[in-house]
Formats: sequence, structure tokens, C-alpha cells
Amino acid sequence: MTETTISFANVSANYDNGHDVLSDVSFNISGGAFYFLNGASGAGKTTLLRLIYQLHKPSKGMIKLFGKDCGNLSRDEISNLRQKMAIVFQEYSLISHMTVFDNVALPLRVRGVNNDKIKKLVTKTLEWVGLGKYADVYPMELSGGQQQRVSVARAIIIQPSILLADEPTGNLDDENASRLMELFIQMNKMFGTTVILATHNKKLMETYKFPVIMVENHHVAFSGIKSTQDSVSTRKWKGPQPQNYFTEISKQFEDIGKA
Repeated sequence: MTETTISFANVSANYDNGHDVLSDVSFNISGGAFYFLNGASGAGKTTLLRLIYQLHKPSKGMIKLFGKDCGNLSRDEISNLRQKMAIVFQEYSLISHMTVFDNVALPLRVRGVNNDKIKKLVTKTLEWVGLGKYADVYPMELSGGQQQRVSVARAIIIQPSILLADEPTGNLDDENASRLMELFIQMNKMFGTTVILATHNKKLMETYKFPVIMVENHHVAFSGIKSTQDSVSTRKWKGPQPQNYFTEISKQFEDIGKA
């Protein structure tokens, strides 16, 4: 039986002005699931992601991650929990005085990974997101779409158990949006990463028929739960072969958690 990775029980959350953004939300998400997150602007998609990542505290209810009640955790315990997760925001959140390479390498350095492994992993990950030649460039020298890809590279390089993405394809053309989607899908399939991807892109949701979490009127509803991922895995892809890439890079990821 697949373990529940994310659990909300009667969770409510407020904006800073006190107005409800989510009310009495309950659901369970199993490890290895892949969901789109959809809803109108301001409906609460980003708040839901922030609640999962423990950047926003609920005003009511209980959130469990990996079976742990987050309401009872210390700061250090929450920090340790976040090491199993990665989040990609709309605003990129890159460090302007660091090069692209150093931005992507940062989470590995925090974990104490040795420099030889960092160089190999960062180089391969930047090549995959199409930014191999921009390693020594600073974020402000890149387009918005390129900055988004750096942000995604930094998130995926730690092989998170949970990947949260807030409109990661919003500034990308169709080709690069598909490239990132294939990357997320291969992470999900090979590493069992639980992926929740917020998007307004109907074409994306129609092409990749994953279940949808809909945020509306302060509540969430699920649709397409019985959708299979088989059709996605056999879709023709003209870029670098994701399966080969991840088979190779996964061997190098094995020791990261122990480093």
C-alpha cells in the first residue's frame, strides 16, 4: 500500500488581512502521485503550496507530511522536513550576486556534497534544462524564461520526495514547457517524486492528463483521479531522452542524502 505523503485534515488558512483563503480543506496525497493544481488567480493555489512547504501556517486544522504532524514540530524539525521537498515559485527566487552554476549548486553545498560531485550534477542538470552554456552568467543577464529554468534546475537537483511548482511553465514557449514537463514526469516515474504543479495552461493539462486539484470558493476538489500516466510515458519526445538522462544521473544521486 502506498504511503500517504501529504495529509490535510480540516485545514483553514487566512490572508494577512484576516480574510479566509482556504476553509475546512481535507485530503490525502500518496507518495509518487502527480497532480495539476488549478484555479482562478487569487483562489488560493499558492497558499496551498506554501502550506505544504511550511511557509504558511494554517489558522485551523492539521497538516501531516511523511506521517508527521507539522503543528508539533520544532524549527529544526521543519528545516529537516523541507530538505525532502523543493518548491519553484513564480518569481524565481534566484540570488542575483551568484552565477547560474552557484544558484543551482547551493542546495547541494548546504547538504555538504563534495565539489567534484556538485560540478558533475550541476553541469548535467543545466544541460538538461537547456542552459549548459549559461553556467557562468548571472540571473539578471537571462530572460524570464531562462531564470525560471534555473529555478527549476535548483529544485530538482536534490531529488526531492515532494516537488511543488507554482506556474513553472508560465514564461516558457511550448517546446521548453514540454521539456520541463517531461523532466517532472521522469522524476515522478523514476524517483517516485510526488509532484504538484500549479498551472493555468489548459493545453498542458489536456496534453498530460494527470488528475487535477481544483481550488475554488475556499475549498478544493479532485478530478481525474483514475487517469493513468501510461499514455504520457509513451509520448514521442524530440529532445534529449529523459529516461537515459535520469538513469545516468540517478546513480550519482544515490549518495546525496547520505553526504
